[in-house]
Amino acid sequence: MSPARTARPPKSPAVTRRILALLESQHPGATTELRYTNAYELIVATILSAQCTDARVNQVTPALFRRYPDARALAAADLAELERLVQSTGFFRAKTRSLIGMATEVVERHGGAIPARMDDLVELPGVGRKTANVVLGHALGVPGLPVDRHVLRVANRIGIAKSDDPEVVEAQLCRVLPAERWTLTSDTLILHGRRVCKPKPRCDVCAARASCDYWQAEFGRPKRGSRRR
Repeated sequence: MSPARTARPPKSPAVTRRILALLESQHPGATTELRYTNAYELIVATILSAQCTDARVNQVTPALFRRYPDARALAAADLAELERLVQSTGFFRAKTRSLIGMATEVVERHGGAIPARMDDLVELPGVGRKTANVVLGHALGVPGLPVDRHVLRVANRIGIAKSDDPEVVEAQLCRVLPAERWTLTSDTLILHGRRVCKPKPRCDVCAARASCDYWQAEFGRPKRGSRRR
């Protein structure tokens, strides 16, 4: 059995759920900020979002989807034309190859429809576990908990997960939450990481700081050799 499957969460399910409820109250209605209307559009947008802001991706995708409205059209895309359309998202040559490769596989192996299984999704070019979970949870109605750099940072800093491995963090969070909460949990942690728990955290406005391991270590307990006045 893999380490991710056996990883034990650092906090109890009750404590983790209470912390997440506080964060959900701070970020009501949390969801992905990528704009899409179907699973094909979301998988394309998520591939483009690597090392790029969602806002920039949302500026690029309307023209992209008009030109290539489905996987069959994208699989037949002209390489140079597609590169021009996605250039502003960064790493555009690699992303262009991934997009055409993904679309080709979807057409040839899945009849043009985005598959609804993790195992099938991660076999597509440019699609890792995080992207697969985004598509499953938001567009295909299959529980998924994407772990990006924000989820990784926030979960470890607060103390509801303990690992530098995204798959282990995913397993720890999924283990203490009902499946129907997985996608919302990821969206909430992502927004918290973007708005509050940044690399330089804004602890003063964090709804969960009293239960946060980082806050307790930095501000909640007297440091060794010092006394509170």
